[in-house]
Formats: sequence, structure tokens, C-alpha cells
Amino acid sequence: MRDVLNPPSTGIDFTDWYRRNRERSTMLFDVVDAQAYASRPIPLRHPILFYEGHLPAFSFITLARDTMGIKSVDPELERLFQRGIDPADAKAAAAASRSSWPERDEIIAFGKACDEVVIDCLRQAQSAPAGSREVQAAYTILEHEPMHHETLLYIFHRVPLEHKRKPSNGAAPADGAQPPHDLVRVAAGTATLGAKRDGIPFGWDNEFEEQRIDVPAFSVDAHSVTNADYLEFVKAGGPPPPFWVQRGDEWRVLGMFEEVPLRRSWPVYTTRDQAIAYATWKNARLMTEAEYQRAAFGTPGGEERALPWGDAAPSGKFGAFDWQTWDPEPVGSHPDGASAWGVHDLIGNGWEWTATPFGPLPGFTPMVTYPQYSADFFDDLHFVVKGGSPVTSRELIRRSLRNWYRSAYPYVYAKFRCVR
Repeated sequence: MRDVLNPPSTGIDFTDWYRRNRERSTMLFDVVDAQAYASRPIPLRHPILFYEGHLPAFSFITLARDTMGIKSVDPELERLFQRGIDPADAKAAAAASRSSWPERDEIIAFGKACDEVVIDCLRQAQSAPAGSREVQAAYTILEHEPMHHETLLYIFHRVPLEHKRKPSNGAAPADGAQPPHDLVRVAAGTATLGAKRDGIPFGWDNEFEEQRIDVPAFSVDAHSVTNADYLEFVKAGGPPPPFWVQRGDEWRVLGMFEEVPLRRSWPVYTTRDQAIAYATWKNARLMTEAEYQRAAFGTPGGEERALPWGDAAPSGKFGAFDWQTWDPEPVGSHPDGASAWGVHDLIGNGWEWTATPFGPLPGFTPMVTYPQYSADFFDDLHFVVKGGSPVTSRELIRRSLRNWYRSAYPYVYAKFRCVR
């Protein structure tokens, strides 16, 4: 079985990027057996098989059909696989369920038919003018697929272990030493949210327009809250986090391919509601999005960095992201990735919950190629997460990227730290 593919960091070749995405998709769907493939491990999402059809369907619809005017490959399957669901509860999810789905052979054949057309369209988009609809559509599909690779793993994490095939790099990282409970003082200054429309090759609509915010001074944990830290909260009556499993008197962690003794030095993955409860217990709070930007990209000298560690391209030297591992590592494992203030793991090892509701930046305009991407979630029910997890692809690591989840959503790889 193939291991996770690590893409090169230089150059942007649309067709090469697309093929790498599709190779990883194939590898991921082969991780689960036939029984799991047809199952619905998370009731709030479609069955796993839906996503094997959704990824090529979305690419075809967005780039080939709706942007370049190519006729449909299969109108019925395009409608079936066009969009996933994000219901508020299990009752709403049940209303979106289906009694039957195509067989996997039919889904794979549909995907190959889509791929053939999409690759030809990507070749044409490669020579289109920067900023054109063709280029925006190309980037849209190329970033959409690795985003789904990560959300697929949230689903796979709930597949029984006996129904998954463990790759050679699938072992859960070992435990490590507990980090010091240092507080970092971040001086008052300006933080930049979002980006200028002509400042980056591509961004999702919620990344524009750039906004500068004055941020008062604050103190923040140098390291993410660990499982050991959170254990004390559980002992005091706090809610157990969703990735913990209790076996008698012992707490264990559910990794992607194995259940292991509690990794005390790993960041604890929680819901935002649980993170707030812990912070309140500590007489603290979560960072706002602006405070995150200040802690991650600001500097004592007043300038801002492209990434916490500087201008160097994202790599495994700087954090646990880009599929180096399927599970988190001990916090602080990548000191070279610390910010100018000395705050660790602001990118990688888990998304960072913030206190900020997900909403538009000033000048927001829905993107032509995917107008519902952000606007459907400006509802005060979703909240900003920043940074990235172990399975966030390096192409998605940039200062302006914003992600979001419901506050009680229990499946996301999201950590937090406290502000005092």
C-alpha cells in the first residue's frame, strides 16, 4: 500500500498538482475496507463513498462545466455528488440521507471520466491570464481536494480500527516530555487579517479584503494545552474530549490506526465549547483571530512575517503539517517554527480555536467560481480556526487562510491555548 505523498514545494504546475491530489485521494479511499466504505461513521456527514464521487464531480463542475462550458459527463451523478452537507444536528442530517448510492465501480468510472476532461481544462487554464475566471477555478479545485483529504480523515477517525489498513507511517507518535507552562507577553501592535486581492496568487473569498486591526497587549501560553493539562480539568469534573477513550480507570487516546495510552505531551483536541470551559476554569480565555495573527506573524520590531518562522517555505522543519504523521506530535517538537515572540505550534499539530465568529472581512465579495463557499456559514454558529493540523497540505499554509467549524463540532483536529 502506498504511503502518503509529500508534494514538492516549488513551482505551480496545475496538472501535476491535480494528479498528486487524485493519487492521494485514491490512497485514502483504499485505507478503508468495503464495509467501512459504504458506512456513515459521522451521522452529520454523508457516507464515505459520497466523497469519492464528490471530489472529481466538484472539479469537473467548477472548472470544466461552469467555467469553460464543457458539456456534462453524467448530469445525474453530477447532481448527486455536487455538494456535501453541514447540518446542525442528527435530525437535519437524517433529512439529507439517501436510501441507495451507486456502486464503487460506477463512482470510480465517473471520477476517471471527470479527470480526463479536467486535466485538459487545467492545461488551458495554465496559460490563462492571472486573475481570470479560469485561473480562479483552477486554484479552487486544486485547494478544494486537499481540504477534503483532511475532512475525510475526521470521518475515517471514527471508522472501527479493524476496518482500516494501516500504512507504514501510520504509527502514533510516541509521548514526550511535558513542556514548560510559560506565558509569553505579546506587545500591543497591529495585526493584518486577510490579504490584498492582488497580493497573493489565490485566496478564498473570506480572505479578502485585507484588514489592519490594533491589538492591545496580551499574555498567551507559549505551548498548546496538552492532554496532561486537560486531564486535571477532567479530574475536576470537566467534560472528556472527543478523542479520549476510558478503559476502566485509564484514559486512552484514539489515534487514526490504534488506540494508545494517553499521550500526555500531545495537544488535546477538543470542541471549542470544551476549550472555553477549560480556559474559564483557568481564569483565562481563548485568543481572538486578531490576537492569533499578532502572536503568529507579528514581531517586537513592528513588522509582520509571512509565516511564524519567517519567509522560508513551509516544511517539516517548522511544524507538524503536510502529512508527516497521521496523529499529533508532542507539543513544541518543532522549535524552529516558533513565532518571533516564542509561541510554538501556531501552524501545525492541530488547528487553533479562536473566540472569533466566522464572518466576512470588509469588502467581502463571493467568489465567482464558488459563491456559496463562505457566505453560507456567516451565521454566528461557526467560529474561526487558524493554523493547520498534521494532515493540512502545505499548499494551504498561508497567513491569510481562515478555516471555521461549529463550536460543538467534536471531530476536528483542533487544539487551543489560553490568554490571560
